[in-house]
Amino acid sequence: MSDQRPAAPEPPRSRLDTPLDREVGPRTAERLASLGLASVGDLLEHYPRRWTRRGDLTSFDGLREGEHVTVQATVVSASSRRMKQRRGTITEVVVADGDGRRIDLVFFNQRFREGQLVPGTVGFFSGKVSRRGRQLQLLQPDMLLQQGRHARGGLSLVPGPDEQAEVAEDFAGSLTPVYPASARAQTWHVAAAVRQVLDTLVVADVPDPVPDDLRERHGLLPRLEALRGLHRPADEAERDAATHSLRYAEAFVLQTGLLRARTRARLVPATRYERRPGDLLERFDAALPFTLTDGQRSVGEELQRELASGTPMQRLLQGDVGSGKTLVALRAMLAVVGAGGQAALLAPTEVLAAQHLRSLEQLLGPLGRAGTLDGDAEGTRVALLTGSMPAAARRRALLQIVTGEAGLVVGTHALLQQSVEFADLGLVVVDEQHRFGVEQRDALRSRGVAVHTLVMTATPIPRTVAMTVFGDLDTSVLDELPAGRQPISTHVVGLPERPGWLPRVWQRVREEVDAGRQAFVVCQRIGVDVDDEESVLAELENDLEPPGGRPPAAAVLDVLDALRAEPALAGLRVEVLHGRMTPEEKEAVMADVLAGDVHVLVATTVVEVGVDVPNASVMVVMDADRFGVSQLHQLRGRVGRGGHPALCLLVTGVPAPSEARERLDAVASSTDGFALARFDLRTRREGDVLGSAQSGARSSLRLLRVVDDGDVIAAARQDAAAVLDADPELQEHPVLLEAVEVALAGGRDAWLARA
Repeated sequence: MSDQRPAAPEPPRSRLDTPLDREVGPRTAERLASLGLASVGDLLEHYPRRWTRRGDLTSFDGLREGEHVTVQATVVSASSRRMKQRRGTITEVVVADGDGRRIDLVFFNQRFREGQLVPGTVGFFSGKVSRRGRQLQLLQPDMLLQQGRHARGGLSLVPGPDEQAEVAEDFAGSLTPVYPASARAQTWHVAAAVRQVLDTLVVADVPDPVPDDLRERHGLLPRLEALRGLHRPADEAERDAATHSLRYAEAFVLQTGLLRARTRARLVPATRYERRPGDLLERFDAALPFTLTDGQRSVGEELQRELASGTPMQRLLQGDVGSGKTLVALRAMLAVVGAGGQAALLAPTEVLAAQHLRSLEQLLGPLGRAGTLDGDAEGTRVALLTGSMPAAARRRALLQIVTGEAGLVVGTHALLQQSVEFADLGLVVVDEQHRFGVEQRDALRSRGVAVHTLVMTATPIPRTVAMTVFGDLDTSVLDELPAGRQPISTHVVGLPERPGWLPRVWQRVREEVDAGRQAFVVCQRIGVDVDDEESVLAELENDLEPPGGRPPAAAVLDVLDALRAEPALAGLRVEVLHGRMTPEEKEAVMADVLAGDVHVLVATTVVEVGVDVPNASVMVVMDADRFGVSQLHQLRGRVGRGGHPALCLLVTGVPAPSEARERLDAVASSTDGFALARFDLRTRREGDVLGSAQSGARSSLRLLRVVDDGDVIAAARQDAAAVLDADPELQEHPVLLEAVEVALAGGRDAWLARA
């Protein structure tokens, strides 16, 4: 009797896979391709960004520099002037939102816009947001005027005569969808294509991945009805019901894919690392000169249970800077080494890797020097592997790793190279996981069979927060600070409002140094390369600032010279640290810093993680708006580590209000790493939950928002688990199976199997 399972029935054929050129014509399909839309399904899942009522004006509050937007606004004024440096004219049109906030529309050599855009005209204006000084503007925008006139601007084509009636009807409805757009495909182009497709679809064309019983239990709309209600709602109630139905369906498909992959991954056995009396970890604990916090002890017990379970551990260890994450990780590593395995600690920089080596050797004492005259024979060895090591030292480290002589291995990206072989890798610890890509972290874990993984961070990247909400990443939190840690006071130094504050910053640094403390000054650039890129607009008209319109970020070498000449810092030793220095130069500088001989260290983000200078009490971040939330939280964690009150000053030349200032204010108002990560999640998006992208535009989520939709995600996870319990291979749910496979297309299934 054959034990072969019957083949799953073929899923219903769907028009959603039909190429767009067959449905809307080659010209429109080519236009929509600029948005990454290739099929009917792609088009219908290109959901509106928002909806407006006829006559309602778009608030300019949320406009972001560099973003392509479509706004609905009213014309306030229009005027033209001649260019100063070349022939031609500039026409500037001021438009306003409902609250009186204004932005400029700028046209080159299109003086006729003065007569077309008379005060009081209401329309949709689409283009890329740039900045001229403090004023936002749209350059060469496309337009759709609500009087029924159609305009051509920029490089985009506008609807032809055969399309105008349909476009006008779409944009005259009670609720008008506003879609994410591009220079080639404006929101009205998308709306016309959606209308054309939706009018021809029937229920059989749009199979629903949500089983009938779940849809009825939750009061959800069938998929086609929900799509119509989202793209062409009669009112807000219809739109909201459609949004809820599609949001649940999205969560349900994603949860089914995640649970299915995780269940399969847990079937692969991992080595059990079980404790025994008198093992390496017990001897290490007995030699500690301090008492573990309750949090460190409880998280350690949690990790040891997972290491002994036979199931691969996949855990995030989150704790504020200085909470003792490294000690917790070391105890987990010793549990593995004491049971016969190896553990690797992956650090993002050579400075941090070298410091980890020193810290581990200091904590372990004789237990980390097995085989030496003063070492413990029952201990282990710690090996360091970095990219800049001399050849002889590298060969020695590789030999210790492959033979198993080194139970603990610390390294940078050099550990990811194929030439690095382990004797029995059992645990990978990734420090500051936001500094490594998903594929990089996976490269090391793949060296063993079902290797246990622990990732540590003070501020999780948005994608990590998303994964914890989706339940695919177990989380441990250290919410206690060891004795002696002081709170850090953080302030935004806004130079546009108070240009005289910068000298006061250096006076404040001098006060801390005079009190016996030390200071960090962090810059984004080293200063060797010169950014001489000029925009086309600057060449065209020197009255207009280039997009971005900002000088280069402060550079380490320039700031070093300025601070050595700064009267407030006269007589102080100011030194530099950056990534282009040799390892010997870095070591020498850090040795002087630790000895207290350097008063002010000007550095790049090489000091972002792991650098431990207990005497440092003030951190100044230049051009802080150019750093991410995680970076800023990490940087300020470099001060206040020695029992002294600490200060972090975020210097910025960006005016308020702006998105950048909102980020800085968020960092200044909170020291909670997860709270900051959730804020980051709202602004940067969650990354590709089913793939390797960590954040930003490649998010695989369409309607779901991790921060806001936790209840929907939890309910969908519970429903997905019940469906998989009854039908693990989804043989009775072919439409759901197809939806999951589509979600996992493009290598995401293989990535999930590894992750």
